[in-house]
Amino acid sequence: MRIFRNLWAIYAMVLFLALMAITMPIFLLNMAFLPEEKSLRRNITFLHHVFTPTFLSLVGIRVKIVGREKLDATRSYVIIGNHNSALDFIVNAAAFPGVFRFLAKQELHKVPVFGWVVKKMCLSVDRRSAMSRARSVVELKQQLAAGWSIFIYPEGGRNRTGEPLAPFYDGAFRIAIQTKAPIAIQTIVNIKDIASTARSIDLKPGTVRIIWEEPIETSGIRTEDIPELKDRVRNIMLAHLQ
Repeated sequence: MRIFRNLWAIYAMVLFLALMAITMPIFLLNMAFLPEEKSLRRNITFLHHVFTPTFLSLVGIRVKIVGREKLDATRSYVIIGNHNSALDFIVNAAAFPGVFRFLAKQELHKVPVFGWVVKKMCLSVDRRSAMSRARSVVELKQQLAAGWSIFIYPEGGRNRTGEPLAPFYDGAFRIAIQTKAPIAIQTIVNIKDIASTARSIDLKPGTVRIIWEEPIETSGIRTEDIPELKDRVRNIMLAHLQ
């Protein structure tokens, strides 16, 4: 079984890079002939609603979504989700009715082909640099004001602990409060059955279950309330994971 999962993961990685290389001309044409903001939105829409479902179908992964009707695709959200595997960012995109930009680690820029896409279409932060983190906060606020939703992993990276969730950082909650953007909560319930976090080369076909909660409005919430808000969101996610 482990050999099959290893081979299936390798197949998925090769397929992902091949599909990315095939679709690269679409991105470049949009960037060449459309205004920057329009080409960015069109490219991300293509990634989320064409590329992603195609890839998931070809690797035998079905996404079952509960509660998507609670979201308004025309609103800007700070989207918060749990993070366990390398597959998460793909199912994150498949589950959202609109489009969003990820807050991504700058280290991903080094990945062939995919790194270029991350650099162009995500908001990146060097977690080792206080200046980079400060700049990213300013840019996140600008993107929310421009009508984008932003996806942030409050755990800061993949949860490699034995607990359902790693500790949450304040950043996503602080940005939501300061911009008065509602918080959309996405919980991936069973990703560990599909893509194990213990080994990076690990994948099998199956159904990933995702649950959305009613968004939390942040108007009237103060920065002093961040610990309470963080606990509220964490408890909602834990209720699904446990």
